[in-house]
Amino acid sequence: MAMSIWTRIIAALSDLATDAGLSDVLDRLRTPPERSVAFTIAVIALGAKMAKADGEVTRDEVAAFRQVFAVPASEEANAARVFNLARQDVAGFDAYARKIRAMFRDDDRILIDVMEGLFHISVADGNYHPNEAEFLAEVAGIFGIGDRCFRALRARFVAGAPRDPYDVLGVAHDAPLATIRTAWKQAVRDSHPDGMIARGVPEEAVNLAERRMIDINAAWDEIVAKQAA
Repeated sequence: MAMSIWTRIIAALSDLATDAGLSDVLDRLRTPPERSVAFTIAVIALGAKMAKADGEVTRDEVAAFRQVFAVPASEEANAARVFNLARQDVAGFDAYARKIRAMFRDDDRILIDVMEGLFHISVADGNYHPNEAEFLAEVAGIFGIGDRCFRALRARFVAGAPRDPYDVLGVAHDAPLATIRTAWKQAVRDSHPDGMIARGVPEEAVNLAERRMIDINAAWDEIVAKQAA
């Protein structure tokens, strides 16, 4: 039986000093990176620091971790230990972000996956705090995520944010419909759970794909309707 992501993170911690933090695990994973462990640490560690950006960690924000990562009852103790390590780690969020960027520099798609998890957590309490907005913008900058992609992510998660379906699919407004269709199909492939698992998103977090697929298809439908009008 395959180990859960939580058991694998605890196993990665087991050989470290007792005062080691999650950032130390990332250093161990550099060569070669164990992607699903690194992805989980990235979202939990950055999410825990971001949750404090608005001055408090609400029960809604804690619950958001459980929405991003399915935690079975048998793994609650291990998951709690990982969350506590994230809260206690003295490493700054920028240090985590740079390590994650270096680890996944060969596939920017997983950095976008991380950002989606962070956006999900940021709006879990129904309030997109300015400090959280600044935090996410800084992490996106460290990740090398462009303004257009960042706007598309924000529009998908933040109520009232300007939304451009062309941004969601990453195409120009004057692109031919055939080009847009190709971009849409690629986005659908990239968002399939099997594809996400292949690039490092753990099975415990692939429910992120469901919301993304809905947004991608909605963007395509909106563009087709506009061009048909």
